[in-house]
Amino acid sequence: MNRIQTLYKSNIGKKVIAAVTGLILFGFLLGHVAGNLKVFTGSNEQGIPHIDEYGQFLKVAGEPLLPAGALLWGARLVLLTSVILHITVVVQLAMLSAEARPVSYVKSKKKAASLPALWMMFSGSLIAGFIVFHILHFTTGTIQLGEFEHGYVYNNLRSSFSNPFVAGGYIFVMVVIGIHLNHGVWSMFQTLGIDNPDRNKFLRTASTAVTTAIILGFIAVPASFLFGLMPEAANYAHDLLTGH
Repeated sequence: MNRIQTLYKSNIGKKVIAAVTGLILFGFLLGHVAGNLKVFTGSNEQGIPHIDEYGQFLKVAGEPLLPAGALLWGARLVLLTSVILHITVVVQLAMLSAEARPVSYVKSKKKAASLPALWMMFSGSLIAGFIVFHILHFTTGTIQLGEFEHGYVYNNLRSSFSNPFVAGGYIFVMVVIGIHLNHGVWSMFQTLGIDNPDRNKFLRTASTAVTTAIILGFIAVPASFLFGLMPEAANYAHDLLTGH
């Protein structure tokens, strides 16, 4: 326990925690965008969209070894812990950096910093707020910006993203996440010692390419509904979706 506390209190320890939690969140984004893209794969023979089936699968994943929803909530707890730790150590590192330079530089070094680096605190705060909003919007249905019914993922997406303000807001946040993610992935390479002058160009290119692919995948969903490229909302019976 003492070693963990010592690691957490050190600058390098905080950077490692930021990198590892960032890696966990990066992995989540990969899985999340893959799940979202099921909206383009159509429906089964009963007319149930595959993305609805996927949503139902997440609720029962782990059965019968684990109770229904246990694996999903376990993953959510890991993600929540990662988000809290990531935000905490990043803010602490920023405060330590500011304390180490109590006197402002005569010449600002902001021009030397990349735009994503300057936006990390802003984008991080925006993303944290968006996570809460997104859960209340599409998971619990507490915030309703269109028709909402639990389990009917396709219908809920189509109803919300047919509104240009909702779709536009999501697209804007996805762009911000992309900027944050691109810089974060590169910082993770540096913290974990993966960067090297011989492969930095490749790592930067790979970071940008993967980040761009993820964000375009996320943007494709609201954009497709907004521009009327998706079929009408599915009409199927409740017992077909629930299996009862």
